Amino acid sequence: MSIPFSNSNFVSTMQKLVQQSKRSWWLTFLFWFIALAPAQAAEQLILRVAIEENVSQVQVGSSSNALLKNADGQVLTELESGGFEASAANGQVAIGQWQEDGIWIEPKTADGFVWIGDKWYRGRVFVVPTSGGLTAVNYVDLEEYLYSVVASEVPTSWPLESLKAQAVAARSYALYQRQSSANTVFDVGDTTRWQVYKGIEVETASTQAAVQETRGQVLTHNGQIINAVFHSSSGGHTENVEDVWVSPLPYLRAVPDYDQNAPVFQWNESFSAEQMRARITGVGNIIAFEPERLTPRGRVVSMRIIGDEGERRLSGDEIRRALNLRSSLFTVQPQSGQVASANGAAPSGFVVTGGGFGHGIGMSQYGAFGMASQGADYRQILAHYYQGSTLARMRVE
Repeated sequence: MSIPFSNSNFVSTMQKLVQQSKRSWWLTFLFWFIALAPAQAAEQLILRVAIEENVSQVQVGSSSNALLKNADGQVLTELESGGFEASAANGQVAIGQWQEDGIWIEPKTADGFVWIGDKWYRGRVFVVPTSGGLTAVNYVDLEEYLYSVVASEVPTSWPLESLKAQAVAARSYALYQRQSSANTVFDVGDTTRWQVYKGIEVETASTQAAVQETRGQVLTHNGQIINAVFHSSSGGHTENVEDVWVSPLPYLRAVPDYDQNAPVFQWNESFSAEQMRARITGVGNIIAFEPERLTPRGRVVSMRIIGDEGERRLSGDEIRRALNLRSSLFTVQPQSGQVASANGAAPSGFVVTGGGFGHGIGMSQYGAFGMASQGADYRQILAHYYQGSTLARMRVE
């Protein structure tokens, strides 16, 4: 695996980037902030986040007195602070003596929180019957949602400019998903499939500041909010989106990364012959891994696995999942020594050497940390990782 920058080159490149950006700031400022179309403006943008999905029962509650309402918004009763169990019952939601097509729990005070599953959240909760049981959805202001997302995604002690970059990327990503993947029940989930959201327990003053100082700012291309995907660390260089996924996008281009200080920048894993056979099945004792297609940066797109009982072709992501690797940027080498196999001998084990953590597309979180540590602000970070995008401000009052 080649590494494009030495530490000295990293520092000098960053210094040049910051100097060039400062010289042109007066001009680029004119283009950074634009108004989105009126349809995207809102007095308060509420995001629907699925916290518990398709469960038979879920704990819900409020930190203050709360109103219990049915799906039509009619008040059923007022609840004292505390927790309650919602359960699925004949295709409806049951809480205590009430059984409805959907039940809201809304704190009566502005500083009240709701309990869902095992965490506290801002906003309110709607419990609705779904095909697999119940789904509990947190209805939360987008900006307050981001207080937690930023804290859930990156260390809160990082430089504020890197947290601000994360806030803008996360806001853009959530709104893009809301436009493209929302269903009748929720807009996004709370896991890494979407972006991590752990409620109020992880919020800090730094993440609140990062969100507040970038309030309403999103990344756009041709007037549309972009799919601002991000990952932990690329291992030295990000990827063109079409080299890893399918369709090319002008703002998700391969760029040098600044993640050299990431703890996952380089890594290796060792597997015995028995472990490898158990994790990649159907070929017997594995003899060799032969790459068939790699991205220009060396990520595995497809690989042929040769065993003493057959062969398989797997994608890089399939191998990553089977071996629980941090990324698909890896090589596999046999260890010295051999074990007996049905058709001769196979290696006694394999060493997997790789770099980075995640898909390698869009903003590298450790790269944002590296850039901010060298003096770049969040605008420069975002411009680097989302090439050709524009920083726009939503009209949120």
